[in-house]
Amino acid sequence: MKTYLDWSAYDTYGVGDAYAGIPATGGNYAKAVAVCMNNHQCQREGKGVMCPSYRVTQDPGHSTGARVRAFKAALNGELGEDPFAHPDLAAAMDLCVSCKGCKKECPSAVDMTLIKTEYLAQKNARLGVSRRVQLFAGLPQWLHRWRAPLSWLVRWRNASPWLAKFAEKRWGIAAARPIPQLVEAPFLAPLPESCGQRGKVLLFVDTFTHYYTPEVAEAAIKVLKAGGYAVDVLQPAKTDAEPQRPLCCGRTYLSQGLVDAAKIEGQRVMAALAPALAEGTPIVGLEPSCLLALRDEFYSLSLGPDVGKLSKQAFLFEEFLMREGNKGLKLPLKALPGGKAVVHGHCHQKAFGAMKSVKKVLAWIPGFEFEIVDASCCGMSGSFGIEAEHYDASQKMAELALLPAVRAAAADAPIIADGFSCRHQIADGTGRQAMHVAVLLASALDDGVSGP
Repeated sequence: MKTYLDWSAYDTYGVGDAYAGIPATGGNYAKAVAVCMNNHQCQREGKGVMCPSYRVTQDPGHSTGARVRAFKAALNGELGEDPFAHPDLAAAMDLCVSCKGCKKECPSAVDMTLIKTEYLAQKNARLGVSRRVQLFAGLPQWLHRWRAPLSWLVRWRNASPWLAKFAEKRWGIAAARPIPQLVEAPFLAPLPESCGQRGKVLLFVDTFTHYYTPEVAEAAIKVLKAGGYAVDVLQPAKTDAEPQRPLCCGRTYLSQGLVDAAKIEGQRVMAALAPALAEGTPIVGLEPSCLLALRDEFYSLSLGPDVGKLSKQAFLFEEFLMREGNKGLKLPLKALPGGKAVVHGHCHQKAFGAMKSVKKVLAWIPGFEFEIVDASCCGMSGSFGIEAEHYDASQKMAELALLPAVRAAAADAPIIADGFSCRHQIADGTGRQAMHVAVLLASALDDGVSGP
């Protein structure tokens, strides 16, 4: 079986284990599926992320374990000669939101997000790529080439119930869901600087931050400079085939199973990062699913040995600040007005243990009170919450804990969420505007105090 991702990390899994239950076909991909040991942790209530679809349906068929069983049946030949096109496999995967909760919370560390990417790639190869998949996956290209007309079209669609219903019927884009509006002026990188008091950092500005929330990148630069760092923004390499197009981690392509396109984006990023990796320069990212793709999915895209270096040099914004705080960094911060803040962690932040750094950094603000919502997935999960057939499930996921917590917060309480999709879901469900931690910290900077 030809696979689109590199599954060599599972090469020795199950060797000599008569109970591993590795399917008959699929090679190392089958071994990745077989890590599940049927302990049913994906069918539980209470704390944690896993498994959002089971939590809202209470149906064991929409759990990680059930998906593993479906894949085992497919790879064992029980779903016919073309199992990746079989409706039973599609039904099992339908409500998977690629939260990565199972990678952390499952005792066997089943990576259903990566398994799903391979499944979608196999499915696309057999059934073709739909227009909606092309639309969602190709967002980085669409935004670069057609930003102005797309901005106008989105504004028109959001204001017109008729057009929204037409888009739902034609492309399956939920009429009840507003589409995020592009900003008039995308992020503009400042000129490179010489080394600061505490050295240099390289900021990776993802597609969503670049076109939708450039204020997040601007706030991050302000905070990092206040900490004594010279900040350079990662730019395409001189050899890049599209030097004017912003860099992208490939997440939109991976989420739709377009692995070859994701590899191209990964290659562009790795070429741009080559000098920083050679020099040991820290790489800081802002959008959790994008930065963490560099530390996780890049291993499966066959991007070369430097991915190992990248995984050690790439940090989420708060992770970098916490690391530097342990080395003596002290930001000049002042107290902020407002009630007790509500903090929502992106699923990938939770899956990679990054919420500890969020707590640590927020505690630097004098007198700042906050509560991290013990919520599962917000339900938006990229395009999932925009898809008409998934809109109701998306809303139910949000209503489990997140949206009630935001509604219960004081009117002047800050709402904090690093994930672009999470902020979108919060705004749609409550009317409250959530902010990235970088924006909050920038607002807390005491400009009257100089030096780290």
